[in-house]
Amino acid sequence: MQTNVTFPSDGLALAGILFTPDGHTGGPLPAVVIGHPGGGVKEQSPSLYARRLADAGFAALVFDAAYQGESEGEPRGLEDPFQRAEDVKSAVTHLTTRDDIDPGRIGALGICASGGYVPYAAQTDHRIRAVAAVSAADLGHAFREGLGRTQDPAVLPALLQQAGAARTAEARGEAPWMVPWIPEDAEQRFATETRQFRETWEYYRTPRGHHPRAVQGWVLRSIDRIAQYDSFAMAHLISPRPLLMIVGSEAESAYISREAMERAAEPKELHVIDGATHIDLYDRDVYVTPAVAKLTAFFGEHL
Repeated sequence: MQTNVTFPSDGLALAGILFTPDGHTGGPLPAVVIGHPGGGVKEQSPSLYARRLADAGFAALVFDAAYQGESEGEPRGLEDPFQRAEDVKSAVTHLTTRDDIDPGRIGALGICASGGYVPYAAQTDHRIRAVAAVSAADLGHAFREGLGRTQDPAVLPALLQQAGAARTAEARGEAPWMVPWIPEDAEQRFATETRQFRETWEYYRTPRGHHPRAVQGWVLRSIDRIAQYDSFAMAHLISPRPLLMIVGSEAESAYISREAMERAAEPKELHVIDGATHIDLYDRDVYVTPAVAKLTAFFGEHL
């Protein structure tokens, strides 16, 4: 069963969908908050995972981040890691106020960029009793160093200069400067970009995963917030609550989860899905099914 919900996050109304088991008539449910990838929306991979977790007996809350999707916030497309963490905490708060949810059994799952935001939020929100990530990304790392640490060191200072200029331009009444999540010339760049770049285009720009509210660009001045952000610097604060990170064996981003594991304290587990890439774990059934089985066992044990 799906129920549309709205809840506040730092003064902004966030739009969410609460998935619950069909025909549930028992007591309050264990619940999982699920965060979406950068440039994504709640109706994509988060809802796929939420449906399956609901089938397994959990409530699952997906939501659009502030400034994105159907949620409030101007300018549209602002990517603020600290607000994204606040959104996760606010989703938890919403669940704690509901009579159909057990406030002592709430976990959280992040996919891609939210695989960084969720653990970051959980470091200081101890209401989150179990923490999981699928294909985790650290957006701060991605913008500072690039995937695989291949970015030219001159890129970040140039972006920060542009961010300052963009702030001045907005103060003078200009529209926010926008950057596409997926460039218009993406198909012409496949030969020189990473496989993850190509697969991201295939997911977001084709009927496979396209949604009209997704991938509409991010506000350039977001970079001066993103650059300061480190998803896993204080990952040890999650302990003694459990941390599960799921990666594909072929994911070019897998090193991010492996390094996060080094920063985290016990109990922690890195679970590898053989043959999967970063984007495969968004929606490819052959890989999502074992990922959900692992998540179901993890949340079942700890919630």
